[in-house]
Amino acid sequence: MAADTIKKYQLQVQEYKDTLIKKAEDLIITGFPEKIVKLNEILETPLFADRDFSDVYQELNIPVPDAIPANSYGDAKEDPPPTKRARMDTTVSGTKVMALPDGIVKCNVPICDLIKVVKPVIRALVEDSNVLKMWISFLIPKIEDGNNFGVSIQEDTLSEIQSVESESAAFFEQISRYFVSRAKVISKVAKYPHVEDYRRAVQELDEKEYLSLWLVMCEVRNRYCSLHDIVTKNLEKLKKPRSSNAESLY
Repeated sequence: MAADTIKKYQLQVQEYKDTLIKKAEDLIITGFPEKIVKLNEILETPLFADRDFSDVYQELNIPVPDAIPANSYGDAKEDPPPTKRARMDTTVSGTKVMALPDGIVKCNVPICDLIKVVKPVIRALVEDSNVLKMWISFLIPKIEDGNNFGVSIQEDTLSEIQSVESESAAFFEQISRYFVSRAKVISKVAKYPHVEDYRRAVQELDEKEYLSLWLVMCEVRNRYCSLHDIVTKNLEKLKKPRSSNAESLY
């Protein structure tokens, strides 16, 4: 590889580092405080604040069919009566669901509206945590004996940021699990439309998800607060972990 090409790549990498460092410092000074205030404002909106659980209920588009008498059977060849079973056999077969008469069962609209607000917030925290993580990684000086107190502060802060990044990414999985769990319960409602407990289970699941989404928003705000606090308190040591080695920081 030509020397000019190597130098070009080195300059591009250094430019990327300088850009990321500036972005991280802007986040600490103005970005995090602005996002904390914005999240507090969102949590005070009617979408999240003092909202009754009944607001997130949604009727299922699954009617309850008319009851069929136990001794009523159709054509003897196509729908013969069941054979005799042992007296202790209490197995109950569900209704065969070929198609729902009133169309599809839609997602819970109030919950989906909340998810549209929460998802971008989670993504922003993951991206911001990643920027801070790389920023501190670039500030860590080369390994030397002694005078490593500042480096230990950098490593502790880096560990905290990595933890926030992992926890934030896990919030996405929580949302996808909700839809899978709700679909399973609704399939039970379709199969056993006369069992009211399954319908109530859907409502309980929606209530739980609403509370979880509210909690996620609070946790995201708290994570921004904790990251801003730990970085600003140790900013001097993060930038200059070794006073005698300042030239290697940037």
